[in-house]
Parts: sequence; C-alpha cells; structure tokens
Amino acid sequence: MTSSQQASSRPDRVPLRIRIDGIASDSPLDGAWWPQSSDLQTECADLVNHLPEQHGRVARMLFSRPDWDDQLPWPRAISVARGRVKIGSFPGDDTHLMTLVLSSRVRLRLLVIPRDTKRGVALTLMSQAADSRNRRSASDLLAKVAAPADNAGRPR
Repeated sequence: MTSSQQASSRPDRVPLRIRIDGIASDSPLDGAWWPQSSDLQTECADLVNHLPEQHGRVARMLFSRPDWDDQLPWPRAISVARGRVKIGSFPGDDTHLMTLVLSSRVRLRLLVIPRDTKRGVALTLMSQAADSRNRRSASDLLAKVAAPADNAGRPR
C-alpha cells in the first residue's frame, strides 16, 4: 500500500469532499473541493485517487500556493495509487483554485475551501461554486463569506 493509499484509508479521514455539477466553460468555476488538511501531497493524492470516475483521469494539477503548508521546494509530482501525477504552481498565484487537467485535456477549476471552514459555510460555497450560473471567482466567493459583519449582522 502506498503512502497516499494509507492516508486515504486512515480512520480520521472522511470521504472526498467535492462537488462538481457539470463543466461550464463560461463559468469561472466547475466546482469546489474541501480538503481535510493543508498537506498538499496527502490531499492531492486523495483527490486523484477518489475523483468520481465520470470526470476522467487526472493527468496534471495546478495549485494556488497560499492554500497549502509551505513545502520548499514545492513538489513537481505526487505519488498516487496508479503512479505519479505532475503538479505545479505559479509563485504569485493566490486564486484559491485547484485546476485539474484531465487526460481528455478538459480542465476542471475547483475552488479550494480552507480546511477549517465551518460545515454549513463550506456546503454553501460548494453549491455556489458548482452552480453553472455562478460568475464569481474562487477568491470572490471566499471573500464574501470571510467579510466581517457590520453592527446589524449583515455582511458589508
């Protein structure tokens, strides 16, 4: 059993928390993913190993560095159940996206929800990100829920 298989079968892990309702090319997002930790290698392996089959096989992943613990040097590939998958990032990328490039060359753009997000908020974000009518970026969706409330309790 590989380390990624061990990680995904640990008793403290829950099933993959992902929502993809369809691939809408005119929407900035195709869905959302709520990782269980900020360990890039563990979470990416879990995502690749448990991505629902109807979406295809992940060939490459692009990530936003601020979503993950610093792992200098950043890895260029991760070990998954079927071998290795190339991963990469851009140094200034703060988009809160995980882009999956599938073997079909289709790109899935997933909002990465911070692991410590409350369940109700995370489920709302997942629903909004997967909605083909959504026109907000991942950063905009996260900023909306992170905005402090004014004295009346309404978001500013």
